[in-house]
Amino acid sequence: MGSKADARKVCETRLEMRTLLTLECGADCAKFQKSELEHKFNKKALERPYTSKHSWGKTYGEHKRHLEFSHDQYRELKKYAEEIGIFFTASGMDEMAVEFLHELDVPFFKVGSGDTNNFLYLEKTAKKGRPMVISSGMQSMKTMHQVYQTVKPINPNFCILQCTSAYPLQPEDVNLRVISEYQSAFPDIPIGYSGHETGIAISVAAVALGAKVLERHVTLDKTWKGSDHQASLEPSELAELVRAIRTVEKALGSPIKQLLPCEMACNEKLGKSVVAKVTIPEGTVLTLDMLTVKVGEPKGCPPEDIFDLVGKKVKVHIEEDETITEDAIENHVKKVKC
Repeated sequence: MGSKADARKVCETRLEMRTLLTLECGADCAKFQKSELEHKFNKKALERPYTSKHSWGKTYGEHKRHLEFSHDQYRELKKYAEEIGIFFTASGMDEMAVEFLHELDVPFFKVGSGDTNNFLYLEKTAKKGRPMVISSGMQSMKTMHQVYQTVKPINPNFCILQCTSAYPLQPEDVNLRVISEYQSAFPDIPIGYSGHETGIAISVAAVALGAKVLERHVTLDKTWKGSDHQASLEPSELAELVRAIRTVEKALGSPIKQLLPCEMACNEKLGKSVVAKVTIPEGTVLTLDMLTVKVGEPKGCPPEDIFDLVGKKVKVHIEEDETITEDAIENHVKKVKC
């Protein structure tokens, strides 16, 4: 790669392309990360030598400054996102970054896992009045209760994401069951999932468990320099994930169990009825040993009514193997199925 300016331009172009790909792949929002480095790191942290293969500078500060977008570049990206019709926001990685994002008028604040136990930050962010999405990586359930108790009285419009801060994340460390624990502990707020695993299966499962917000990292090439790329989705995977989620959302459907219109054809063909096991003369009081269940023509009393028929009198003669219809039963009251 050429000069530092050239490298920065490539990174900028890549991020714009990610925004576009998020739109084309069907996601709802492109989220970035914003830091004001002197407010996020102390001096020694910025001066620390950084010799990783992923480094863009000799020190960690040089590395981060190389990658960090300016305020004007963020304004340009937000404008671009608006032009292509997608939401745009960022994780505010320190209090001053939150101030800038508030000025930028983002639709919601994302709180990264590194600030979830930063209660001073949470209070100040909550007081801005914007919706908040709070990741829970590196935290305990006790801390998450404190997060809820801190944010809720100030700003009730927030959600919590189950998250494990490892890149890439191994399946045994995902702990999707925490989603259910959060749903029980915090029933009045949405619960979601922030995933750093490879592939889409776990994220789809999170939605099936009830996750209302899903966050995944996106890249154009997993081999690019940078530790996040291996834990990110390429465009084809993102598109596949969105399609799978939309299918699962439809499939979750209604909690009411009932015979559906789409089942009527199968019910007409294979649904069973109560049938006479023996010849039953007119006026006979039915006993259980007179009755059996078969696929009958025409359809008659449903199998679940067989015990209710016992003790009832038949009004007509019924031949062996003949369907027992509701009209054949004296004083029969048809049940209404809910």
